[in-house]
Amino acid sequence: MIDHAHDLASVRDATERLLTAAAKLDNASVAEPSRLPGWTRGHVLAHLARNADALMNVLEGRPMYVSGEARDADIARDAPRPLDIHLADVRDSAARLQATGAVPADWSRIVQLRNGVTDSASTVPFRRWTEVELHHVDLGIGYELEDLPEEFTEREIEFLAGRFTGHPDVPPTRLTDDTRTWTTGRVAEPIVVTLTGSPADLLGWLTGRRDGAGLRVEGGQLPELPPL
Repeated sequence: MIDHAHDLASVRDATERLLTAAAKLDNASVAEPSRLPGWTRGHVLAHLARNADALMNVLEGRPMYVSGEARDADIARDAPRPLDIHLADVRDSAARLQATGAVPADWSRIVQLRNGVTDSASTVPFRRWTEVELHHVDLGIGYELEDLPEEFTEREIEFLAGRFTGHPDVPPTRLTDDTRTWTTGRVAEPIVVTLTGSPADLLGWLTGRRDGAGLRVEGGQLPELPPL
């Protein structure tokens, strides 16, 4: 069972780690490229702030974003801001989301996310935790996939393996770190490929942040995953 209160606390801790690290930047480095194609570090920070507001919308029963175009425009508008404005926005928007999460509510209710996706409200804090942890890595400021909390990495691998389960373009695949095992891809077919590697390399491949070069591939070729 998902513990939304635990996940909200984990989001708070992850946000503080990110803010502490980002505070060591300056205005020039905020304008430099992040690890995400076409985005500066300012784009990443702007996205994190607006995503917090978007998930607050979800919890309060409003559309996550007015539109995809409006989401992109907000990020582009905010990306060039000075570092101190970015930090204050990320901190303040995170506090608003935490305050919304502290309001007594039915966490089993179904909420609407982007692109018609629906899920239990209880998953929203973990979704935010994912945004904060992975985009901290995307800033390219010394926080790597290997630095992610072990609990987060294991749960995110499980979440993404589930997301690709049943996808017609992904062959039946076993993922293992030699201790734990996950399966993904088409169902009702024998496993075709087994990928073995560290949790960080498995997560990097699943999220498109690593090319799979660190994985041992047995039984076939490294599958090509569709975009998240």
